[in-house]
Amino acid sequence: MHNTSMLQRPTTERFLTPEQLSRRSRRVWMIFAFVCAAVISADLYGASLYGRIAAIETLQRQGHTDANLKVALLRAVLERPRALPLLLADDQQVRDALSSRNPDAVVALDRKLESLVSGTSASVLYVTGKDGVALASSNWREPLSFVGNDYSFRDYFSKAMETGTAEHYALGTVSNRPGLYISRRVGDANSALGVVVVKMEFDQLESDWSETGRPAYVADERGVILITSLPSWRFMTTAPLSRDQAVTIRKSLQFGVAPLSPLPFSRPEPVGADATILRAILPGNSSAEYLRLTTPIPSTPWQLGYLVPTDQAIASSVRETRFVTLTALLPILAFAALLLRRRDVSLMQIAVNRLAREELERRVLERTEDLSQARDRLQAEITDHRATEAKLQGVQQDLVQANRLAILGQVAAGVAHEINQPVATIRAYAENAHIFLERRQTDPVKENLSAIAALTERIGTITEELKAFGRKGRTAPEPVDLRSAIEGAVVLLRSRFAGHLDALKIELPPVGLMVVGTRIRLEQVLINLFQNALEALEGRERAKVEVSVQDTSEEVEIIVSDNGPGIPSAILDSLFTPFNTSKEKGLGLGLVISKDIVVDYGGRIEVESSGLGTRFTVYLRKAKP
Repeated sequence: MHNTSMLQRPTTERFLTPEQLSRRSRRVWMIFAFVCAAVISADLYGASLYGRIAAIETLQRQGHTDANLKVALLRAVLERPRALPLLLADDQQVRDALSSRNPDAVVALDRKLESLVSGTSASVLYVTGKDGVALASSNWREPLSFVGNDYSFRDYFSKAMETGTAEHYALGTVSNRPGLYISRRVGDANSALGVVVVKMEFDQLESDWSETGRPAYVADERGVILITSLPSWRFMTTAPLSRDQAVTIRKSLQFGVAPLSPLPFSRPEPVGADATILRAILPGNSSAEYLRLTTPIPSTPWQLGYLVPTDQAIASSVRETRFVTLTALLPILAFAALLLRRRDVSLMQIAVNRLAREELERRVLERTEDLSQARDRLQAEITDHRATEAKLQGVQQDLVQANRLAILGQVAAGVAHEINQPVATIRAYAENAHIFLERRQTDPVKENLSAIAALTERIGTITEELKAFGRKGRTAPEPVDLRSAIEGAVVLLRSRFAGHLDALKIELPPVGLMVVGTRIRLEQVLINLFQNALEALEGRERAKVEVSVQDTSEEVEIIVSDNGPGIPSAILDSLFTPFNTSKEKGLGLGLVISKDIVVDYGGRIEVESSGLGTRFTVYLRKAKP
């Protein structure tokens, strides 16, 4: 059918004059230009939509990571002050002062509260009687002391007296500064003596958040903003409150005379279960589009709101998508224009040569043959083009699959890195058991099999810990004997560094020195540090790794130092960044996981390095034995 139409087209148009063909060609080219403009506009519009969606998805992934880090930081800030009321509620000095009301006992309690609050992140610490009047306070020396003020109308007092404990965010009636009040009853419900209250403020946390340049806030269950990187947003609401809610809040004086007006957000567009695109007006009347992410804060009824600017990211993604679209579309349109131009030339050639019939017939035959050849070439080009498109689709699918495998590889690399030492130790125990069986020594075989079973259970525990880490979970801490953890780490390293462990000089701490954590996770930290130090000393003379423990009043310091070549400055600047390593076969995950474990238990890791060696210091909180 195609061949017949190609041969018949000249017979229907060969009697047109060149002028007629020229006018017709102009009309065809105008139509072609209109179609090209429509196709380009449609493709650019589709590319813009796709680019916007892709940019928003990327921002969501990055924003969730940042939001989870902010939640973790907020929880860390909350944990320490929460312990103060719990401890003071059972303190005998507090009970004596509340019972006797002796002036000397009250002054002594004032001094004690003053000394306690200076070592924590709390703002003020005070004790009220069962009537709600403050008896002693850490700010007793200040002009705006809480001593003598009646706090019986406060929810944190009434709820603590009723249920034993309470947490309440409000504006201070004396200081006029907002903060979280954490309270605990002294004595049981039938013989309550009073309430211990700690107030914590979040100025430093808000300052840290504001440095990122991205608005963040914490809202309570009613949507009232409590903590925010933008002070002008404090005590605004994420959604309009009902009249009854607003009246109730104002009567309670929880937020003073704040108007409780809604945040300056407009045109919200949901893009996920916890994500919304909206336009926000920031201080200074600067308006911009943001991606708002919300996430709950564990152990509180609060929610974190995090705003990520989208204008620049979406514009960049749209430009890139449009460029790719035009790069693929323009050659196709150029090829179609070339075919259209060829058609015009062939028709004009036929019209010019129609006066000489015989010549025309000869030329028509020649032209028909040329057109047949052109058709064959065109079909060949189309076939090649389709084959190229099929290859491109295959390459794209391969790239997608490679990307998936890379992601799976990163996860698998993390798991392999953590269980590598237990697997090596299991192999060593298995080989020893085989030798003992040949010697018919059953007792060592039983011991080796018991060790293999314990290490197998350890591998399962490690994978469960990695799953919990992937879900942002948190392992409940417990007291751990530091000496046992160090000895366990050395056992796991014995097979990996057989013959080289003489370079490892350890000053073991005394039995009973307890730290906060879990033994398995602390062993992972120690294994990573010992292994890195030993690997850095491979092939060096007088290699030495020194491990010592220092017991301070509140922390335990584990110091691991070596006399190796040190860490290059380019690696040291981003040492705790995933996949950052100077080792040829390293993964760059060990120190990242180690830091996360230590931070999870309220500690930290510091590193010093030079050409004379490297020194890692791990700070862990002490625990009661």
